[in-house]
Amino acid sequence: MSKPTVFISGANGFIAQHIIKQLLDSKTYKVVGSVRSAAKAEKLESDFGNHPDLSLVTVEDLSKLDAFDSVFKEHGASFDYIFHTASPVVFTITDFQNEMITPAVNGTKNIFEATVKYAPNVKKFVQTSSSAALRNPEASTDPSVNVTEKSWNTLGLEESTKDYIKAYFYSKGTAEKISWELHEKLGAKFELTVINPVYVFGPQAFDSSVSNHLNFSCEVINSIVHSKFNTPLSNSVKGNFIDVRDVARAHVEALTSDKLSGQRLILSENIFSSELIANIINEKFPQLNGKIAKPSPISNEEISKHLANIDNHVTKGLLSFEFRDLTTIVVDTVSQILNVEAKK
Repeated sequence: MSKPTVFISGANGFIAQHIIKQLLDSKTYKVVGSVRSAAKAEKLESDFGNHPDLSLVTVEDLSKLDAFDSVFKEHGASFDYIFHTASPVVFTITDFQNEMITPAVNGTKNIFEATVKYAPNVKKFVQTSSSAALRNPEASTDPSVNVTEKSWNTLGLEESTKDYIKAYFYSKGTAEKISWELHEKLGAKFELTVINPVYVFGPQAFDSSVSNHLNFSCEVINSIVHSKFNTPLSNSVKGNFIDVRDVARAHVEALTSDKLSGQRLILSENIFSSELIANIINEKFPQLNGKIAKPSPISNEEISKHLANIDNHVTKGLLSFEFRDLTTIVVDTVSQILNVEAKK
């Protein structure tokens, strides 16, 4: 009996690599992943040891409304499940419309339509969205706001082209809405699940991905590891967190759990701040104590006064596992960083 095949867009992404790792480790699935260049494909194949159940294809430009068509025309009949994780998360851009909003929206529209047209055997479509789809940026720091699986941001296109934060929030909310709308409009026969994580922390899937500058969320931890003792920590860096390995597990569980079909999931364990992360690093890594940003007496209660309340008890009730805590995440992440640097 042949293994079911999972297609995953943006296969070289931080979350996507962990999803692929869990799929392959299960020895249950074959994986076809899309990347944007041959160079990215070569590195990913090398990281996975040229795994026989992993193959990669190139989708260069998500902005094109036929971006996935050729891949799905050729391979779509073999796909049983779709993970759509590809979406820009780059905050050094200046053209917010063309570099963030258009790729996120068009990429989602095209892969969904291509699945309906060319992948008749797909049973489930799982989309990686973000907690940004759940509320407006200013609501993130409003403790009177209660965010649930039914919440949405209300941003319009015009106001979202003025800065990268609003552009990101708009891109995630609009791309997710497109999936729900197309699922109904096109009469899709497959089930849809959308996963909305908060700040995603945790170790890289491979040591080869550890560099001087990490992906957006993990750089929060990395920057503290490389801070100086007298470095003041920004109290603006705070929010809710989730471990990347738990995000990946939720994706994989969505393939086999009918309870997750038709659901929006909020993946969040608790709240964090730069100060709390620095406290953990100073405590758990005595070799860094006195060299990096010093500990702070800040508490969870104090931080929560400046954050919206994320109520995801429904999501936690649907999933079969508990999320990792902040200490575990920070220790695993910092250990990997220090081990890689020691080898260099």
